Amino acid sequence: MRAADLSTRHLRGFVALTEQRNFTRAAQLCHLSQPAFSALIQALEETVGTRLFDRDTRSVQLTPEGQLFERSARRLLDDMGAALTDLADHVERRKGRVHVAALPSLAAGWLPGVFAEFSHQWPGVEIELSDALSDACIALVRGGQADFALAASGAGVSAAGDLKSRKLCTDRFHLVCRTDHPLAQERNLSARKLAPWPFIQMTRDSSVRQALDAAIHPLRLNAVFEVEHLATVTGLVEAGLGISVVPTLTLFHFQRETLVTRLLPLPGLRRTLYVVQRREGSLSIAAQTLCDAIVARMSTLKFD
Repeated sequence: MRAADLSTRHLRGFVALTEQRNFTRAAQLCHLSQPAFSALIQALEETVGTRLFDRDTRSVQLTPEGQLFERSARRLLDDMGAALTDLADHVERRKGRVHVAALPSLAAGWLPGVFAEFSHQWPGVEIELSDALSDACIALVRGGQADFALAASGAGVSAAGDLKSRKLCTDRFHLVCRTDHPLAQERNLSARKLAPWPFIQMTRDSSVRQALDAAIHPLRLNAVFEVEHLATVTGLVEAGLGISVVPTLTLFHFQRETLVTRLLPLPGLRRTLYVVQRREGSLSIAAQTLCDAIVARMSTLKFD
């Protein structure tokens, strides 16, 4: 027998005999017959290459080498027990950590509610959130920092080979303006009717801007501000400095008495969101559980 063949059965048998100093009692503790237990101890001694016990008809005593091995055997069993307990805690979601990268519009909207429900059910699992634009979210997944991302870029990531994506939802777009703005009562909204008005634009690297630019090309809007955050869009529109166009999932930002939102029925104006993760390997049980909860919640949302 090689040293690699040493198992927890040998270690438990050794510790049992160390404590009981009697083959019969130690064999009973290990649920073995006495001949099988004696063979186990003999195999252990052959593996380590020395006698670990002095035996006679009246007593069983540790040899000096056995005394030396006892400390290591107990430590190995403790380490194995701790490793198995830690693994079981992760499998049963009593502990763990999940890192999610998500678009700010999702991270500030319905996603916190999913996190709250998950944390209530699995309080030992830590959730880390990175709220960033799509490219940054995907970079976190690609670099191994995030377990998965909720991003607006997904259809193209699979071509890179190292990532995979699945469609989460398709988001529609809405005009947002003050209640006293002429467009608030316009019967037939179109891109050309929006074009003359001062427009609050998102930055070029945002999924909102990219979807809007693609849908109205080659038409250009009368952009007077270009900002990064939807909260800023809200303030500027409410102040009467312009109008804007935003996705359905961001409408919670604009639920104010002074503002109105209206579905904008422009052909091709959609934003598709994806769950993105690394192609190789699977998610941890905790990460997969949270991902499944997010997908389930998304299926209950309305996009009208």
